[in-house]
Amino acid sequence: MLQKLGFLPGFNKQVTSTGAEGQWTGGDNVRFRYGSPEKIGGWSQLGATNLTGAARAIHHFDDNAGIKFAAIGTNRILYAYSGGTYYDIHPIRTTLTGATFTSTSSSKTVTVTCTGAHGLQDDDIVLFDSVTGLSGSTYTNATFEDVKYMVTSVPTTTTFTITAALAESGTPLSGSGSASVLCYYTVGPAQQVGGFGWGTGLWSGTVAGPATTTLASTINDSVTDIPLTDTSQFPATGEIRIGTEDISYTSNNTTTNILSGGAREVNGTTKAAHSGGVTVTNISEFVAWGEASSADFTIDPGLWVLDNFGTKLIALIYNGRCFEWDAAAANATSTRATLIANAPTASRHVLVSTPDRHLVFFGTETTVGTQSSQDAMFIRFSDQENIDGTDAYTVTAENTAGTQRLAAGSKIMGAIRGRDAIYVWTDTALFLMTFVGAPFTFSFQQIGSNCGLIGKNACVEVDGTAFWMSENGFFRYDGQLESMDCLVEDFVYDNLNSTPRDLINVGLNNLFGEVTWFYPEAGSNVNTQSVTYSYLDSTAKRPIWFVNASSLFIRTTWQDSAVFGLPHGTQYDAGTDTSFDVIGNTDGTTVYYEHETGVNYLLGGTEYAIPANITSGDYDITQKVIRGAATSLADLRGDGEFIMRVSRVVPDFISQTGNTVVQLDLRDYPNDSSASSSLGPFTITTSTKKIDTRARARAVALTISNTALDTNWKLGTFRLDIHPGGRR
Repeated sequence: MLQKLGFLPGFNKQVTSTGAEGQWTGGDNVRFRYGSPEKIGGWSQLGATNLTGAARAIHHFDDNAGIKFAAIGTNRILYAYSGGTYYDIHPIRTTLTGATFTSTSSSKTVTVTCTGAHGLQDDDIVLFDSVTGLSGSTYTNATFEDVKYMVTSVPTTTTFTITAALAESGTPLSGSGSASVLCYYTVGPAQQVGGFGWGTGLWSGTVAGPATTTLASTINDSVTDIPLTDTSQFPATGEIRIGTEDISYTSNNTTTNILSGGAREVNGTTKAAHSGGVTVTNISEFVAWGEASSADFTIDPGLWVLDNFGTKLIALIYNGRCFEWDAAAANATSTRATLIANAPTASRHVLVSTPDRHLVFFGTETTVGTQSSQDAMFIRFSDQENIDGTDAYTVTAENTAGTQRLAAGSKIMGAIRGRDAIYVWTDTALFLMTFVGAPFTFSFQQIGSNCGLIGKNACVEVDGTAFWMSENGFFRYDGQLESMDCLVEDFVYDNLNSTPRDLINVGLNNLFGEVTWFYPEAGSNVNTQSVTYSYLDSTAKRPIWFVNASSLFIRTTWQDSAVFGLPHGTQYDAGTDTSFDVIGNTDGTTVYYEHETGVNYLLGGTEYAIPANITSGDYDITQKVIRGAATSLADLRGDGEFIMRVSRVVPDFISQTGNTVVQLDLRDYPNDSSASSSLGPFTITTSTKKIDTRARARAVALTISNTALDTNWKLGTFRLDIHPGGRR
């Protein structure tokens, strides 16, 4: 007889497939709406180009004329997006004049010599301007004029190298030309890594001026005897850097000036051939970024915190300075963000309080302008409606500026605006920061402990309720603190890499009532998984959660539909360095997407299919008993005592576009492999009425999937024609 297959919404991964009868156990690129699973919506690339680095913050706002802006902060550059175009609005740390260029035959490496100390680090971004005097060589003024490059290496305090798009094929430059060098503020690395890092000195490594020399002759990518011009200032054993390759050695012959007995491509670098005359740097005396460290610590990634104060974008470099950019200014997109005068210079977080309009810094300086005074638990807020005045952050009897140090926890992790207060999380606790007016301006109330925030971007507020991910589970607060029941909790936390916790990012999709956390799984330093809570359809007795491991729908940042009408997200590709605006980029790229558009995804002008699938738990049967007597009818409430015969599958879709695939996974015992005993796949068209089968098993699970372009589906109620088939 035909039996309806009813399934509860959401995934249950806390039990086995056998224990999840009548439930879904997993899937990819699906969501639940009104209790039924369906394929997620598509997405389209915004702009035809990839951004440099990994996007770590996104913020939408509009100006007084209604022009919409998206601010996107990567670990290298701050962009503004509007009208389909990206604008570089990154602040400039300093501008150096009179720089000259030196190139080497058959090499892409160009050495730039400055008239003074540049303060640059490996992988920093520079922009050349006012370039003159370069002609008659492979490189002309146009090669560098108004072009951004990533710094390849920093041989000395006054020189740095870049990697040109083309190798020198003519007469090499030798201290030629003149240019201004616009040095971008450093944001930080793309990834958050534990047990590796900066050592005790600067981000790029040096704790003192390293010894440098030049390569005496050209070497290939395999020799381990390295001829230098002078090795007298190098230690007996150690490491050197040539270009982007690190090389170790165990012997220093200061008579022949040869380093030997070592290895190539150490510290995760890539071996390469090097031309005579290139700079060689001693890196033996310090721990460089990416090298192993004996210390137990974590490198913070390059992050931004973004908000808006009216038409002004507020942009904070994590643990650094804060900038502003006025979208309403004349020719705004041709200007750059600038430092907020008199503001703190080292902070973990910032936001604008509303409606009172104070600029609030979290984990900031106890003495404004003194970075060494940064206190991870200290809060400082500006005078009302005053973010850059002389006394904006000085507490006086005439203004509303103030400070507060929180007591519970070791560091402030994050903060967001709520309906009536600001939620402030430390690593262990939750506080409410409420505007109360003079004389205290804000009150602070601890409302929970052992519920801290796992990462700075792992919290969101919607309709008066805050949701967040902690070290020990998911929480909500709507006037009452609650630990959220989650049927995928073990799946998430048992497979979570908590070291790169600041890369965890939560996204609100208010069009479908979903909160999604994107997180890195064990063994990965980038986001690879997501878990979603359906807050509109969930109830106290039946919370709806589902996960997604498909790399297609993994995002580093997310912004809901409030400004642009549709949600936006960013995807990072660490293996692709071709960006539209930086030559020599080695830090991966970001694609910016608009979501809930169609049923495919659009990338680089080409549409691709979004494969989606969902799998149920196992159904089993026993014989139906009527008035105490066994019958030949099947009872789905059974415990697998009887073999079932499945003779027919009747598909049912609420909606379907294109073809869908159905598969029956058959098992006699829970530990059987379904792959060796599956029925199908069967292709279901919009006109398919039934599928005739000859299946026998103690348990059957249902899988629905699609892999083709232009396919879409929302599941109805499937039926199986099931009969008992005996105990053997």
